[in-house]
Amino acid sequence: MRSYLSKMVSSTRLPPREERETAIEAAGYNVFNLDAETVYIDLLTDSGTGTMSDEQWAALFRGDESYAGSSSFRAFEEAVESVMGFEHVVPAHQGRGAENVLYGTLFEDGDVVPNNTHFDTTRAHVANAGANPVDCPVEDAMDPDAPGDFKGNLDLDCVRALAEEHGTESIPAIVLTITNNSAAGQPVSVENTREASALADELDVPLVVDACRFAENAHFVKQREPEFADASVAEIAREQLSYADAVVMSAKKDGITNIGGFVAVRDPDLFERVKQRAILYEGFVTYGGMAGRDLEALAVGLREAVEDEYVAQRVGQTQTLGEELAAAGVPIYQPVGGHAVYLDAEKMVPEVPKSQFPGQALVVELYRQGGVRAVELGSFAFPGTDRPELVRLALPRRTYHREHIDHVVETAATVLEATDSVPGYEIVAEPPNEELRHFSAELKPV
Repeated sequence: MRSYLSKMVSSTRLPPREERETAIEAAGYNVFNLDAETVYIDLLTDSGTGTMSDEQWAALFRGDESYAGSSSFRAFEEAVESVMGFEHVVPAHQGRGAENVLYGTLFEDGDVVPNNTHFDTTRAHVANAGANPVDCPVEDAMDPDAPGDFKGNLDLDCVRALAEEHGTESIPAIVLTITNNSAAGQPVSVENTREASALADELDVPLVVDACRFAENAHFVKQREPEFADASVAEIAREQLSYADAVVMSAKKDGITNIGGFVAVRDPDLFERVKQRAILYEGFVTYGGMAGRDLEALAVGLREAVEDEYVAQRVGQTQTLGEELAAAGVPIYQPVGGHAVYLDAEKMVPEVPKSQFPGQALVVELYRQGGVRAVELGSFAFPGTDRPELVRLALPRRTYHREHIDHVVETAATVLEATDSVPGYEIVAEPPNEELRHFSAELKPV
């Protein structure tokens, strides 16, 4: 069993209720606009918010800051090949930088891009390239109460229907997100990945895996796919990624770093095209917007991420939060995923109509009641889509302890007891790019 010793600590405080009320109003009832010092427990995202190990901190001191050909890049390159099986890799400053590099290379006007479920920045990058992002989740993916081991899977028939409707020439790639963040962090089976790879070959297009949480996905495969019951997380991860032609990754998740991302590909010709776009947007191809020290820490983090005991502890903490919330009567998406627990806002604040963003109403109440910052992943974050009104509680890696879990549960239970008084919200200011409005829009209570 894996546990951790604290070698450095930082303090946090629960601001008084009056201070929280003032802060959320000043933020336009959008928690992205809150100052972090006004937040007690921050579950906004698990992206770049985790705690690095002593080995990663030691690696920072080895950072080679050479502009080109640094030894830190070589260490990172070797880690990607060892852990993920890709020889060609281009670093980027974070996941959306990697998405810009790869998707800007692959996609163009008029393309149709199927994904098991697009996340917000993925959807925006596909649309920015002029393509149409289409979600192809399996039937029960959007049902918070439906059972299922692999509700994150790709609906292959949906992809075939798109190819028939639009023509195979309109589909430049198939994208598979593991785990499926927009479907409550649900895992994708290796069998489904194999089938997606075969379909991609049939359509003569690459299979792209968004591998942000590839290690967590491999842990679920070990637990739920009988073929891999005796395999290690590292072995499963290599096997699953072996079916991909390209990988795009935010290293701020299962790279266990505070910054960074990358694109890895198999085709040398695509590699050359990706490199040229990366030079334009991210920097030279051996640093890609990252400091050498961060590349060194990422090289260590990738290897730590596939250690069985680490992943079991990581996913186990999320499972504990889900179990405690369910025991308190809080409606959650089942089964619980690896990086976050998703609250069912429509059940939790039933008096708020969908037109008034029940998920965002719940987010505001969690902050107001307990200083807990979460994120809405429903109609506010994904306008124009028919997704359930979910609120994500994303746990940073190796950061919070049991007392923090208890406080989150207590806060959610308190909100549940007073749902009749929760108001709905309307948008009063939003950016031109609707796909990303939840990052900066301002609202007011109805």
